Amino acid sequence: MNTRPTLSMYCLAAGLLVLLAGCTAIAGRAGDRFAGQLGDAVYNSNDPATVRDGLPAYLLLIDALVQGQTPGKRGNAPLLFAAAGLNGAYAGSFTGDDAVRAQRLSAKALDYARRGTCLRNAGLCDAMPGPVDAFQAQVAAAPADDIQTLYALGAAWAGYLQAHRDDWAAIADLPKVQALLERVAGIDPGHDRGMVRVYLGVLHSLRPESVGGRPELGREHFEAAIAQSRGRNLYAKVLMAETYARLVYDQPLHDRLLAEVLAAEPAEPGLTLMNVLAQERAHALVASGREFF
Repeated sequence: MNTRPTLSMYCLAAGLLVLLAGCTAIAGRAGDRFAGQLGDAVYNSNDPATVRDGLPAYLLLIDALVQGQTPGKRGNAPLLFAAAGLNGAYAGSFTGDDAVRAQRLSAKALDYARRGTCLRNAGLCDAMPGPVDAFQAQVAAAPADDIQTLYALGAAWAGYLQAHRDDWAAIADLPKVQALLERVAGIDPGHDRGMVRVYLGVLHSLRPESVGGRPELGREHFEAAIAQSRGRNLYAKVLMAETYARLVYDQPLHDRLLAEVLAAEPAEPGLTLMNVLAQERAHALVASGREFF
């Protein structure tokens, strides 16, 4: 199991839902029910190994579906975003210590998200490789109904930065990723069950304030996400401990958050899988914390 902090798993069930809804459209209501039921089964699984072992089949399936699309159609975007979510989820949570594989899959996820973005918002697409201020202007100009595009691109890009965190050229794009996710939070602060706030919490806690980070803003985002779930999103607490609390050397906060995670009952509708993963991560952080502080 991957021991690195990960955000990508939160895209998993959403990606499965979009994928299966497309695959089963010809089956009508029965197909829609199956898509929803599979997504629920993933969210509510208490066995990450089963999800890890089953997901590669869907990666191959969705790659085949993408290859079968007629190029250039705006309607291709949802499937491309689902492909981005699934590949990013696997890269971030199930590649273990294989950094090369994580980088390969996260790059594919970002490419899918970029392709979907280009079909939905040409200005944003063209600005991706350019200066930060020009990109931020395109993000600010994006209409509110572009929220799916903004979030899919921001989430995939965040996963790419995680996998390429030793590449300074990749990290230079961090302000662009923050701009995307801040725009999403501005449109809908509770988007994706509040997970947009967790992404922002991590991104603002990557660097100390002395070199341009905004860890206290990161803490605000974490606390908002935790409050929205009434404390039941255990992974938000784990990521707050690992990124924010360690960055500012707040051992009491770090230890309290991890103790709360380990003492909690992980079963929670829609969050069980992530909560089990959070508890696995918390055990590792408790052990490494003895040397860190």
